[in-house]
Amino acid sequence: MKSVKPKKSLGQHFLIDKEIAKKIVMSLSNPKNVLEIGPGTGILTEFLINKNINLKLVEIDSESVDFLIQELSVNEKIIFKQDFLKLDLKGLFNQNSFSVIGNFPYNISSQILFKIIENREIISEMIGMFQLEVAERICENEGSKKYGIISVLTQAFYHTEFLFSVSSNLFNPRPKVNSAVIKLIIKRDIKLQCDENLFFKIVKLSFQQRRKTIRNSLKTFNLSKNLREHTIFDNRPEQLSVNKFVQLTNLISEDTRY
Repeated sequence: MKSVKPKKSLGQHFLIDKEIAKKIVMSLSNPKNVLEIGPGTGILTEFLINKNINLKLVEIDSESVDFLIQELSVNEKIIFKQDFLKLDLKGLFNQNSFSVIGNFPYNISSQILFKIIENREIISEMIGMFQLEVAERICENEGSKKYGIISVLTQAFYHTEFLFSVSSNLFNPRPKVNSAVIKLIIKRDIKLQCDENLFFKIVKLSFQQRRKTIRNSLKTFNLSKNLREHTIFDNRPEQLSVNKFVQLTNLISEDTRY
């Protein structure tokens, strides 16, 4: 039987526990269309191909692609042999929405998530394996030190759910950290009630100096004195919920000096 050698350069840590794999796949809602990112040796794919779904895979590792075709009899036509971060997602399912699933490489997991957010109009759901610390940050609420840019930008558009932790013993090779699986479900209204580009800018700039109050971290906006005296500027960024960041964005966009 052909095998696949995990490649450090691709951040590959193959899940080897089939019960966990089954649990991950069973966490999906009932989607018609599913994209699996980085199937590797196909431990998730085995369960996905038995479901009544329109499945596509994206895999950059040619050795893994050969394994999927030869050992799991995966139809080559459903495999995109390229980097997910460079893949045009709009035409994957003829503009229809789809779910994303995968055991994401730790070295690009945040980039994968941000690409999902960028394509939120067509990605309705995500079931993903992340480094435990990253998973916790994504799902964390305001008021916590773990709450940050990735928390706010994800929760602005998706409902987040921490599903379960996964021991490092269940991977080959064994990573130095534990992992966790989380679920994202798109919110009904994914249009924020504010200027979205400005919202992204404010969130990122605020957390670049997270120990400072919003008033200090947003000094570059050169806001009017009246606005800077608003009580919302007394907070540090981790104290603001998504709705508060929306409020802050609207206050700034309406300021006469902005």
